[in-house]
Amino acid sequence: MGDPRIDETVVAAVATAARLTPGDCADPALRLWHELGIDSLGLRRLIQHLEARFGITVPDEDTGQAHTVGDLQAIVHRLADTSRPAGPDQTGTGTYTMTARIIQPRGRGYLLFDSHPAGCARLVQDMSDQVAPASTAARDDRPTALIIGSSAGYGLAAAIAGIRRYGIQGVGLCFERPPNDRRTATAGWYRTIATAELAAETESRFSFVNGDAFADDTKRQVLDLLAKQYEGGIDYLIYSVAAPRRTDPVTGQTHQSALKPLDRGSETKTLDFGGDTPTLKDVWTDPATDDEKADTIKVMGGEDWALWVDALAGQGLLRPGFTTVALSYIGSHLTEQIYRQGTIGAAKAHLENTALILDGELRPDGGRALTSVNGAAVTQASTAIPGIALYTSLLRGVLGKHMHSPIAQSIDMWDQLTNTRPLQLDDEGRLRLDGWELDPAVQEQVSERWEQVTADNVGDLADIGWFTSEVHRLYGFDVPGIDYAAPYETDLPWPA
Repeated sequence: MGDPRIDETVVAAVATAARLTPGDCADPALRLWHELGIDSLGLRRLIQHLEARFGITVPDEDTGQAHTVGDLQAIVHRLADTSRPAGPDQTGTGTYTMTARIIQPRGRGYLLFDSHPAGCARLVQDMSDQVAPASTAARDDRPTALIIGSSAGYGLAAAIAGIRRYGIQGVGLCFERPPNDRRTATAGWYRTIATAELAAETESRFSFVNGDAFADDTKRQVLDLLAKQYEGGIDYLIYSVAAPRRTDPVTGQTHQSALKPLDRGSETKTLDFGGDTPTLKDVWTDPATDDEKADTIKVMGGEDWALWVDALAGQGLLRPGFTTVALSYIGSHLTEQIYRQGTIGAAKAHLENTALILDGELRPDGGRALTSVNGAAVTQASTAIPGIALYTSLLRGVLGKHMHSPIAQSIDMWDQLTNTRPLQLDDEGRLRLDGWELDPAVQEQVSERWEQVTADNVGDLADIGWFTSEVHRLYGFDVPGIDYAAPYETDLPWPA
């Protein structure tokens, strides 16, 4: 029936749509809807992807005849054969190029070169499965939210928890790299596709924009989208941005953030990911200069958050009772010299002070601004900070499965923001979701392990295996149920 590589790519695309392995979808007799769970919307997206992949157009009458995997293979074979040029293809080799391939976790340290689309999709599904929908009454009037940083970490968790639990609608903004000839897309690209599918399943009108949150053009694009799609504006703005640099929209100057202590240098224990397995070592970090501190505040402080609120207000897009939350972190005394008392801590202090200013501006109209202090988690941002990987691994060694995941904390956040549960604020008006981490008994045990840990016993005191697996999971690897020896389609389109 023609080129078998077309069959492989069709099966890989079907597997991605069904969130299964290619082996589970290889039987041509499998029915797309009844056995694989690909409904009409999923089939339309699948057809659109295959059209883009093979440069074909699938007529509606053919789409209506696609009931099984075999039907879909036959349709694509026929249309691809009639549209393919008679001579050599663009590579000049006569080989029809496929983008389905076997993807392995290759990289340097905690940074991987590629991400796995099926693993990323399964992670989103697994996170969604942990969220119980709220009561029907709580979901009748769907809140509208703008979530900035919606593709990773706590921003992703906030999007999934909000969509699944309260049926929120709105816009997610993130900055991700598409696939190209050499690399897969970033993990956030694939996670966004899966999050868009989750929103469609819950009948939530949720759009996703790929762009630089710091840029004025992106702000205009998002505001225009909100104005067109959501009458009256938004109820919530969740701001979850961790970026290495920011270009000031007024001056045009690019500021680079730094991970350094203030006033004096710092030596700390950390995990080194440079070899085959993580090892314990001591690292010295020089103190930040005044310019490095100022630059970090420019990137990670509250200035851009305030610009977003001002832009929304200027376009009349804040509904009565509008609430905005910027996500933050305090952490343990064990990491405070490099974190809370360092350049990042100075930026977080600026973020929290911005919350007080914004709150004062929003209060007359019944609005509010908060920072949410979340607990420790393995994120792409946190792995780069000296000492954080070791601390988080030790914390996991103490708490085990009693650690509160980002999705569990995001459920808690939404329950409080929607007044399902009372707000838990500290004396400085911050929403606290980190009590489980900073419990004195927990910190005492982590501190004891921190003092005792050596290169010889680090594997006993810290859960390094869990941490390493969590780093891989950030890229869609080490996810149960995924066949990593099978080829998968990597050229997946951004959700329309």
